[in-house]
Amino acid sequence: MGALQITLGVVGVAVSIVAWIMFGTGVYRMVRIIRLGQPDATRNGPFGPRIMTLIKEFAAHTRMNKFRHVGPWHWLVMWGFLIGSLSWFEAYGETFDPHFHWPIIGNWSIWLLLTELLGLGTVVGGLALVIIRQLNHPRRADRQSRFAGSNFKQAYFVETVVIVEGLGILGVKAFKISSGIEDPALWTSFVTKPLAEILPASTVAVTITALVKLLSGMIWLYIVGQTLTMGVAWHRFSAFFNIYFKREADGGTALGALKPMMSGGKPLDFEEADPEKDVFGAGQIEDFSWKGWLDFTTCTECGRCQSQCPAWNTGKPLSPKLVITQLRDHAYAKAPYLLAGGKKDVTGEEVGLTGENPYAGIDVLALAEAERPLVGDDGGVIDPEVLWSCTTCGACVEQCPVDIEHVDHIVDMRRYQVMIESNFPTELNGMFKNLENKGNPWGQNAKDRMAWAEDLDFEVPVFDGELGDTEYLFWVGCAGAFEDRAKKTTRAVAELLHIAGVKYTVLGPEESCTGDPARRAGNEFLFQMLAQQNVEVLNSVFEGREAGSRKIVATCAHCFNTLANEYPDLGGKFEVVHHTQLLNRLVREKRLVPVAPIADDVTYHDPCYLGRHNKVYEAPRELVGASGAQFREMPRHGDRSMCCGAGGARMWMEEKIGKRINIERVDEALGTAPSKIATGCPFCRVMLTDGVTARQNDGKASEKVEVVDVSQLLLSAVKRRPQPAPAPGADSLPAVESDPLEADAPTDKVSTGTPLPTEDK
Repeated sequence: MGALQITLGVVGVAVSIVAWIMFGTGVYRMVRIIRLGQPDATRNGPFGPRIMTLIKEFAAHTRMNKFRHVGPWHWLVMWGFLIGSLSWFEAYGETFDPHFHWPIIGNWSIWLLLTELLGLGTVVGGLALVIIRQLNHPRRADRQSRFAGSNFKQAYFVETVVIVEGLGILGVKAFKISSGIEDPALWTSFVTKPLAEILPASTVAVTITALVKLLSGMIWLYIVGQTLTMGVAWHRFSAFFNIYFKREADGGTALGALKPMMSGGKPLDFEEADPEKDVFGAGQIEDFSWKGWLDFTTCTECGRCQSQCPAWNTGKPLSPKLVITQLRDHAYAKAPYLLAGGKKDVTGEEVGLTGENPYAGIDVLALAEAERPLVGDDGGVIDPEVLWSCTTCGACVEQCPVDIEHVDHIVDMRRYQVMIESNFPTELNGMFKNLENKGNPWGQNAKDRMAWAEDLDFEVPVFDGELGDTEYLFWVGCAGAFEDRAKKTTRAVAELLHIAGVKYTVLGPEESCTGDPARRAGNEFLFQMLAQQNVEVLNSVFEGREAGSRKIVATCAHCFNTLANEYPDLGGKFEVVHHTQLLNRLVREKRLVPVAPIADDVTYHDPCYLGRHNKVYEAPRELVGASGAQFREMPRHGDRSMCCGAGGARMWMEEKIGKRINIERVDEALGTAPSKIATGCPFCRVMLTDGVTARQNDGKASEKVEVVDVSQLLLSAVKRRPQPAPAPGADSLPAVESDPLEADAPTDKVSTGTPLPTEDK
C-alpha cells in the first residue's frame, strides 16, 4: 500500500461520507414527504401474496417485458445494479490495496464469472437503453414518441453512470489480470482476460480504475440525494415498495373497480360526511393518499403509458405520464409548506399556520406553490382539458412497469371538481339530471324499457316477484333498452338464450342505470344513490338464493364491470358474466349450434371495460370463429387495444381537440379490410358506427362495412340457412382494381389509414 493508494483511498472515503450523508438525508426527506399523503390501511396486507407479486414482477420482469424490445436490456441493468453493488463496494478496498478482494468468495470461479456477466450486461444494457432513447427521441417522432416530455438530462446521467459502473467492474478485473494479481480461467473471464493481454501491468491502474468506479457511484448518490424528483433514478428503490403496495394484493392491476372515495383512511360515508373535515376526492395535493405520493415519486418517465393513451395519440393535451410528473413536481415543491403545518380550507383560507408571522422560515417558492390550484386553466397544476380528456380506458395502468394507478388519481380529481367545485363540462349537466330524475343517461321513461322486445316472436319473461327455476337475470342496461343500435344486440342475445333453452328473466321498468358514467365522471354521490337502489332491488330479486346461484348476464361491458366489481362493496354480491362468455359456453355445450358459416371478413374491437379491465379476450374471439367468419386481428388488440372514446363518461362529452378517437380506431379497423367490425359493448358499437359512417361519407370506407355485436354474428350462423355455392368461374369477390375499399386484399398490402408507431415509440 503506497502513498498514492492511501491518498486515493482517503479521497474515495471522504467523498463517500459526503455522498452517503446526502443520500441518507434524501431518503429521510422523501419518506417524510410521502407520509404527507392521506392514510390508506388497505395496502398493508396480506404479506404473502404481495411479496410473491413483488418477487415475480422484479425478478421475472413480467410487466417490464410488455415492451419486449426493452425488457431484456433493463433486466440486465437491474441485476447489474443489485448484485453489481457488491463489486462496487469492493472498490473501497481496491483503492487502498490493488490485491484486495472479498474474503472467501473473491477467488471463487462462479463469483468471477458472475462479475464478468454483470459488468458486460450492465454496459450492453445501458448502451441499448441509450440507443432506444435516441431512436425514439421526440425530435424524430414528435408527439408519437413516448419520451416526449421526459427529462433527457436526468435519464442520460443515470444511463452514463450505469455504463461507467459496468466498465469499472470490467476494467478493475482486467488490470488485476494484466498485473498478475489474478489468473482466472478463461471461461470465468472471457472478456477481461483477452483484454488484459493488451493492457499494461500496473497496480496503480487498478487503484485508479477502482476509484473511478467508486466515485461515479458517489456522484450518483450525491445528485440523487439532492434531487428527489428524479424518478428515473429513485425508482431503483421506490419501485419495490410501489409494487408491494399496489392496490390489488393478488397482483392484479388497478383496473376494474375504481378505488372507493376515501377520507382519513376509511371509505367515505355520505350520510355522515362533513365537508369541513372530510376529503372529497382530491382538491389539493395533500388529499391524495400516501400511495399516490409514492406513485408520483416512482414514475420513471419511460412514457409507456403515454404511448398507449388514446387521448395523447389523437392530439389531446392529456399524457398520463405528464399528469403524474406534474403532480410529483407540485407535491415536492409544496412539501416544505405542508411539513411546516400549512393547511387551507375549502375556501382557500389558511387554517394550519397561525401567529403574527405564520410563514416565517418557509421557502417562498413553497408558499407560491401552495397558492396554485390543483386543477385550473389559470396557473393550475392540471389543466381541465387534460383532466376531462381521459376515457378511463386503463391502457396507462396496464402498461406501467411500476404499477402507478393513473385512473384512480384522475377520477379522484374529477370527484372534487364535480362534488365540491361544481366545475365540469357543461355536457355532463344533462346526463347527471337524466340519471337522477329518470334513472338513465338518455332521459327516457322507465315504462319504455321493454320496447326493444315488442315485436319478437317469443315472450321475454319479466320478473314478477318469483324467480322460480330461472337461471339468469338478464341485465339489459340503459343502452340495450333505449339506444337503437344497442337494441339489436339485446334482441340477438334474448333470441339466442331462447334458442338455447336458457331460463332467464329481465327486470323491465325496475332496472336502472348502474351508475358507471356518473362514477367515472366524478359524481360519486349520484353513483352511490343509483347503485344502492339497484343493489336493494337485486337482493330482493335473489332473496333466498345461495351466493353461487345469484347469476346475472349483461351485454354492456360497463354494466358488467360495475355489477361484478363495484357492487360487492355496497352489499351486492352476484355471479356476473358477460353475454359473450355465456354464449361461448352455450356453443361449447352444443346448446347453440351454428348451421352455416357467415361469409364475412371480421375484425374484433376489444371493449376496454371487457378486455383490459376484466381480462375477457378469448370468449368473443371464439364466438367470431364459431360463426364461421374469417377473423382479422387489428394491430392494437388484447391488452393494447385502443379505446373507442366512450369511456370515462366521454360518451356524453364533445370531442373538440385533435382527431376523434373513434375515427382513429375505425381507421385501424378498416386497415384489415373487413366487411364487418365486431365488438361486445353498446358504447363501442355506437362510437364505431359513428366513425364508420363518417369514413363512408368521406369516401374512405365501403358502404358495405357494418358494425355489429358478436352475438349478431352468432345468431346469423345459428339461424341462417346454408347459401348455395357460387357457379363455377363466378367471381365471388370483386377485383382489387375495381374498388380497393371493397376488395379482399391482403392486409399487408392495404394501408391501415393510421400510421402506427413501432412498439418502442
